[in-house]
Amino acid sequence: MFPKGFKFGFSEAGFQFEMGLNDIDKNTDWYIWSRDKYNVENKLVSGDLPENGPAYWDLYRKDHDIAQSLGMNAARIGIEWSRIFPNSTESIKTGMEIKDDDILSVEIDDKLMEELDKIANKKALDHYRDMFMDLKKRGFYLIINLYHWSTPLWINDPSKRNIEKDNAVGNCFSLRSIGEFAKYAAYIAYKFGDITDKWITMNEPNMLFNGQSSTDLSPLATRIRKKLFVEAHCRAYDSIKKYSKKPVGIVYANGDMQALTEDDVEAKNKAEYEIRYSFFDAITKGDVSWYTSIMDENNKKHGNSSRDDLRNHLDWVGVNYYSRDVLKKEGDYWSTVTGYGYATGNVEKSMDNNPVSDTGWEIYPEGIYNLVMSYQKHLNLPMMITENGLADASDKYRAYYIASHLKYLEKAYNDGAKIEGYLHWALTDNYEWANGFSMKFGLASYDEKTKERTVRNSAEILKEIIKENTVNGTVEGLIQK
Repeated sequence: MFPKGFKFGFSEAGFQFEMGLNDIDKNTDWYIWSRDKYNVENKLVSGDLPENGPAYWDLYRKDHDIAQSLGMNAARIGIEWSRIFPNSTESIKTGMEIKDDDILSVEIDDKLMEELDKIANKKALDHYRDMFMDLKKRGFYLIINLYHWSTPLWINDPSKRNIEKDNAVGNCFSLRSIGEFAKYAAYIAYKFGDITDKWITMNEPNMLFNGQSSTDLSPLATRIRKKLFVEAHCRAYDSIKKYSKKPVGIVYANGDMQALTEDDVEAKNKAEYEIRYSFFDAITKGDVSWYTSIMDENNKKHGNSSRDDLRNHLDWVGVNYYSRDVLKKEGDYWSTVTGYGYATGNVEKSMDNNPVSDTGWEIYPEGIYNLVMSYQKHLNLPMMITENGLADASDKYRAYYIASHLKYLEKAYNDGAKIEGYLHWALTDNYEWANGFSMKFGLASYDEKTKERTVRNSAEILKEIIKENTVNGTVEGLIQK
């Protein structure tokens, strides 16, 4: 059995779900990026337009009806920074302590909040409150996420990029934008601290600093970006805590990292530290030695390798899990082995004969157990599965995917993991970034023209598990041959 009060729900991100009918948000870098001629012609994006999405902004009550009908009691909802502040907040000055390119603090006070309140989009604020209150009135546990990749145009305008040198969206944090993000985080806590149950500063920063925010994938550039995301989280954490006592966490993208052979274990461990736990060491222990060491190697200035201003800046962990990563030693580093996990490709079965989703990701449910137990060992903090699901247009594997992953999650809880909830990605189909609308992750589909929702048959298995608060029986029989 899952514990009493276990949270079952869904996750959504503003840019991927909100648009479709009214109040189209044109003020983000991704709105520009999605329709850029060069990007479309060179297949950096699908050419699908986010304004043809499921229209959660307008139809949130219908989606909440679906969630409630499935027995859900929790939701993670993203706020779009660009909706709250469509215009720059930089004219409203605040103090920042910066030393050796380290952002040590950002000054936040009531006067700053009053000034931000004068330029904030009140219509958007009121609309988000209506959305949140609709969930709260239904008895839902509410988690508010502040940042999910899309960035206001006044922070980043990809139309101004150098196409010859930069084919990425470029929404990486900088010394400039971290101060603005901290102000935004404080303001959201100031306005919504009364109704949220948990906070998330940002979703999957590792997907951005490891490559999706830049074309420079060198170890030096990656670690510099990672340090900026560390500081962005910590300064936002400080800002939120000025106005809210609710737990503040971060959501991380994960694979269950596995060594191909015993000879590859050391490389796997190195990868797991570099990709995952070095970031968490920074925001829990203040350890940025992974940054200062590479700066030394390149004769660049830096601050301290141990920073008190970063220590103890995490109350809980949001774990996103879809598949695994099988790794092998590659010189002094590692490489991903094709045929497994996220690198399975356009085939029906993985190298281990497991089914594969439409994204080419191996269905590997035992990985969620391995991952959660790894987080438990390294961090010993409360966790929630903040994303888990698959692209499956034919609805062939979704019931098995849900049941098998929850079975292993239940095992992790019984083995001592501090698991507080499971949030499915996604409640409805949505705009999946560069893939556009081709990847169907929803428990419900929708008609592009009418926006009418149709709940998929696989949702019934999740409804049954929620009702029983456990995964009964075997799940292998749920795979459709």
